Amino acid sequence: MSDILFSVFPNENFIDLSLYQFGWEHCAPAHSYGPAARNHFLFHYVISGTGTLMADDAKGMTQTYQVKSGQGFMIFPQQINTYISDAEYPWEYVWLEFDGLRVKEAIEIAGLGRDNPVYHAHSKDLRQDMMNEMLYIAQHGDAAPFHLIGHLFLFLDFLTRSAASMHLNQGGRLRDFYIREALAFIEQNFQNDISVEDIATTCGLNRSYFGKIFKDTVGKSPQEFLLNYRMAKAAELLKLTTLSIGDISNAVGYANQLHFSRAFKNVYGLSPRSWRNQNQVIRQDSSQ
Repeated sequence: MSDILFSVFPNENFIDLSLYQFGWEHCAPAHSYGPAARNHFLFHYVISGTGTLMADDAKGMTQTYQVKSGQGFMIFPQQINTYISDAEYPWEYVWLEFDGLRVKEAIEIAGLGRDNPVYHAHSKDLRQDMMNEMLYIAQHGDAAPFHLIGHLFLFLDFLTRSAASMHLNQGGRLRDFYIREALAFIEQNFQNDISVEDIATTCGLNRSYFGKIFKDTVGKSPQEFLLNYRMAKAAELLKLTTLSIGDISNAVGYANQLHFSRAFKNVYGLSPRSWRNQNQVIRQDSSQ
C-alpha cells in the first residue's frame, strides 16, 4: 500500500500564483495514475526510487520518460499523461498543483515544456532547497493561505534557479540577473579574499557555466574583471588618499604587497608608487 499525505488548498483568490492540491506519497510497487489530464500545472519531485512518465508532447504524440530520484517532472494543463512507479524501486515523491499569471514565465525560465517535461538540477543545494519547500507545503496543509503561498513562491524561486542556467530564455533576462548578482557581489566583497568560485556560488551556478555567460555579457573573464576592478579601486586610493602602498594593497584584497604591485603594473604599466607620483591629487606634506 502507499503512504500518502494529501491536501486541497482552501482559497482560490490568488491571481499571480495559486495553489490547488499538494501532497507527498511513497508509492506501492507498480502503482499507476492515469491516463488523465489536469486543469493546472502539476510538478512532482522524486525523492527516492524511480518510475515512468508517459505524456503527450507539443504535437500530441505520447513520449515515455524514465524519472529517478533527484529529478522531477512537470505535467501541463490539459496534457494527457500516465505515470507508473517502478515494480522493484517504487518512487517516493512530493507534488504541487498550481497555476497563476507568473507561472508560465517561471516554467519557461526553468526550461520545462511539453517537449521537455523532466526536471534536472545543476545545483544540488538549490535542488535540496526546492524539495524542502515542497515538503514544507505538503506537511503544513492547515497553515494560513498567505503562509503557503509564500512558500510556493520560494519553491518557484528554487525551481527556476536550480534548473534555469541550462535554459536561458531568449530575452536574456535571467542572464542579466546573474550578471547583476555577480557585479554586486564583487562590488561588496572585492576587498576580501574572494575567488571566481565564490562569485559563481553566490549566483547558484557552476564555475565553468558562470565564466561563459560572464565573458559573453561583460567581455572579460570573471578573473580579468575582478583584477581590473581591484586595480581601479587601488588607483582611486593612490590618487585621492595618502594611504601607504601596503594599506592600499590590503584594501583591495591583496595580503601580499609584492603580488599587488605586480598586478597593478600589469594593468597600468607603472608601479603603484610611480603611478601615484604622476597622478596623486592629495600630496603628502613634505615636512612630515
